Amino acid sequence: MLILNADAYAHLVRPVLFSLPAETAQKVAEKALRRPFVWKALRLGFQVRDRRLETSMCGVPLSNPIGLAAGFDKDCEMIPSLASLGFGYLTVGTVTAHPRPGNPKPRLFRNARESSLINAMGFPSKGLVPAARRIEVYRSSRGRVPVVVSISGVTVDEIVRCHRRLEALADVMEVNISSPNTAGLRLFHEPDALREMLGAVNEVRHRPLVVKLPPYPTPDTPTDEFAESRDSLMALVRVCKAQGVDGLTVANTRPTADARLAVGSGGLSGRPVYSGMLEMVRDVRSEVGDEMTINACGGVFTGGDALAAMLAGATTVQTYTGFVYRGPTAAREINKELLAAMSREAAGAAA
Repeated sequence: MLILNADAYAHLVRPVLFSLPAETAQKVAEKALRRPFVWKALRLGFQVRDRRLETSMCGVPLSNPIGLAAGFDKDCEMIPSLASLGFGYLTVGTVTAHPRPGNPKPRLFRNARESSLINAMGFPSKGLVPAARRIEVYRSSRGRVPVVVSISGVTVDEIVRCHRRLEALADVMEVNISSPNTAGLRLFHEPDALREMLGAVNEVRHRPLVVKLPPYPTPDTPTDEFAESRDSLMALVRVCKAQGVDGLTVANTRPTADARLAVGSGGLSGRPVYSGMLEMVRDVRSEVGDEMTINACGGVFTGGDALAAMLAGATTVQTYTGFVYRGPTAAREINKELLAAMSREAAGAAA
């Protein structure tokens, strides 16, 4: 069937979608994914079952380590369909306390030559109330795929309000402190502000908590500036560890200027950020030791990419741009490729 055929998507469906403006194509995909009966009927065709894939995130059991990153299902409207596509877990949101229009358009572009996206969405959100209602519907249907709920805000009170309302509906909560497209979030890049916010969340939380970090700068950043940025990020990692955070998502999109965007700059995702993500995963793992979960996020397209991230220290990997480029079979194909890569790695180690 066409939907289950990865080559058919690559050669027939994707060219049509990519002929449209990026945000229009996103809306078309969202419309299709709001028909859960179709995806549920095909669910078995997206699954890869193998004990070697099983893992856990912050103590939550996962059937496989491939997660959907935050940002694809911003308003939690497609959970039943996405849960049918073979992911080990879904990250929904980012949810904000109040409705937000996001940044003015145009705010999303793709660069197919380098398999990347650049966005300046600015957290468009319908707000806390409808998001909570939709997650409740998924929970009432006894959905089995774990859900990470991503939240954010520009004040401590906004983040605590979101956490208080949504935590009971989530397997894991993720606080996003790092969107390069949202004014106010840089407040939490300061260790004291991050410590205050996490302390406030800790007063109301009962379930695992993950913090989504900003990324390393571009590889061509002067050495002194890169080292300073790395030290600043590791200071945030140490605050998270001291505050009892259960996991870290490494990392968000990389800030970049682009005159095509209405606001002039945005966040780069996809292939170009992969090597920087791997380097940051290694550094974060070295900083936190073995106990904390690390979710690698940035440029993961294949099972080989996933295995390299896991060998660098990641517990799980997340994909967003890879999902856009590879289509609905992305999680299935990445899991199959991951198993093959694991077998090659084991054979090489035994040789």
